[in-house]
Amino acid sequence: MKQDALRKTIQSKQISEKLNRLNAKRQEIVRPIFEHPRSFVLSSVRAMAQRLGTDPATVVRIVRRLGFPGFREFQHYLHDLSLAYATSADTMQKTALPILFFIADSIDQDLKNVQALKNTLDAKRLSALAKRFHAAPRVIIIAGDLATVLADYFEYHLVLLGLNAFSATSGGRIVHLTRSLTRQDLVVAISFRRGLKQTVEGAEQARSRGAHCVAITDTYLSPLTRICHETFLSGIESNSFGASYTAPLALLNALLAAVGQHRQKRTLVIVKEISEEQRRGSRWYRD
Repeated sequence: MKQDALRKTIQSKQISEKLNRLNAKRQEIVRPIFEHPRSFVLSSVRAMAQRLGTDPATVVRIVRRLGFPGFREFQHYLHDLSLAYATSADTMQKTALPILFFIADSIDQDLKNVQALKNTLDAKRLSALAKRFHAAPRVIIIAGDLATVLADYFEYHLVLLGLNAFSATSGGRIVHLTRSLTRQDLVVAISFRRGLKQTVEGAEQARSRGAHCVAITDTYLSPLTRICHETFLSGIESNSFGASYTAPLALLNALLAAVGQHRQKRTLVIVKEISEEQRRGSRWYRD
């Protein structure tokens, strides 16, 4: 999985370099593709050429100059690129259908995202990662914007398990928490699509300090895959204006289950204390 991430990261960098080496005319021809990849990802070579105002042979030549063996490989790359650069306007369906359709379709899309996670998740890697959580003196979860809710959710449960965990979801807090990291510490960086600047830079700082860095993202084109030691993918595809965090949340729950089971006896002691508090604690409403 890590090798695949590294390969795609290197490929993306090489493509960018080769794109800059194309002559001005060819750069102008393919510019709309890289600006709006989602609009071209399903196009045949003939349809793409027609939209670009050129001929299929020219498109194929440009594709090969960019380093792709053929047009099909280029389409696969555009699919990854369309995920990385998707915006709210891209994901929202604009067809004039009843609202009931969108409600059902939204749930179906969430199920697809979770099913994709289930089909691709390497349980052995996740189990090995769970051991690192107990071994690390500190666990820092870096995120921002909407992913803040994931970081806070994850931190809450890790602290509940007795781990020394901290969420870093603002620029200043990320800088301060990553400054004192060591090789024994563990960092989880959560960001999707192109990657939020503060999260990417925080992961870079953590890596430079020697901490073991884990990326949670939705595409191998994310800059986090280049920075972090290992990557776990979870889709955020949605039919609405927002991103769906159903699959990332399922991934965090799977990781929490692994962390909890790694030292089951210790977890059971904590759970019994929590259960007692839930039965008799003053936090809970009583009639």
